[in-house]
Amino acid sequence: MSESGEIVDVIVVGGGPIGLAAAINARMHGLTALVIEPRAGTIDKACGEGVMPGAVAELAALGVHPHGRTIAGISYQNGTRSAEHRFSGNTALGVRRTELHRALASRAAALGVRFTHGKVEAVKQGDGELAGAVSAQLVDGRTIEGRWMLGCDGLLSTVRELVGLATRPRRVRRNDSRRFGIRQHFAVAPWTDLVEVHWAPNVEVYVTPVGDNEVGVAVLGRRGFSFEEALTSVPALAERLRGAESASSARGAGPLLQNTRGQRAGRVLLVGDAAGYVDAITGEGLRLGLAEARAAIECIVAGEPERYEREWRRITRDFRILTTGLVAAAHSPLRPAIVPLAARLPWVYGRIVESLAR
Repeated sequence: MSESGEIVDVIVVGGGPIGLAAAINARMHGLTALVIEPRAGTIDKACGEGVMPGAVAELAALGVHPHGRTIAGISYQNGTRSAEHRFSGNTALGVRRTELHRALASRAAALGVRFTHGKVEAVKQGDGELAGAVSAQLVDGRTIEGRWMLGCDGLLSTVRELVGLATRPRRVRRNDSRRFGIRQHFAVAPWTDLVEVHWAPNVEVYVTPVGDNEVGVAVLGRRGFSFEEALTSVPALAERLRGAESASSARGAGPLLQNTRGQRAGRVLLVGDAAGYVDAITGEGLRLGLAEARAAIECIVAGEPERYEREWRRITRDFRILTTGLVAAAHSPLRPAIVPLAARLPWVYGRIVESLAR
């Protein structure tokens, strides 16, 4: 039961953007929703903070309109060559993750979403007379009961582990190829209305305008890379940031690759990064997570929870194919050719960027 003593329709574990979006979707469909989140206040996260046009549309459908900086397209650069494509339709937004969280949390509260602070340590699904229930047991001894549970608790999902959908951790080898990300903000006026992706020898550096006097810089690479050395490896960017004050502390995330045994276990559905993730190299995580949150609630409302895994595969299919291929190329001898090829074949590069914009 919830803290008010009643069984809620949807328990959402994880109060980040995807969890909040799932709870908002639930309320918009007339369901009661309770979000369980261990962290208090506005939640930050290491991410590129580029909200693609499709994600902007998903947020608008939820009644969420965060303040941000208009992004017109994406540019690939390697120091000597560049390729850029401007979105043919709607523009994207560069949005600080804290601003996005505030906008979603405000909308959720206005719709009557309930919140509780706590950490889930066990998930139990009913049988017999209680077959239509699932409960979250918190470390402080409380039990919250609901009809459905959505695990929206990120890359290192506890819910995924508790319901048996996590795969066995891969043995870490000396030459660990797993990828991680680090993000930091700098107080400097954006010099472009594009997301810049700098392909350095060993990392990708993403620069996203997020305000009139602020840019976010995210670096993706294999375990152990240095954020400072990554910036130095892109001289043009290092020069632009020279003397700029930090507007946030460095924040990391990873490992990015997360495999799962599936996206549903009984009355528990995994949504967003918790449901499985390839890499942030294409910047589609938020768009996918918002679409998954919508699909999960629609399947529950329709009485067809078994359809969710098919919907998840449909939503993520292009992302998984494109991202797996791009990461493979980034780890191969083809890496130095990625930007020159994009510049030489602008129609191919444009199609890829447009696929991200959907």
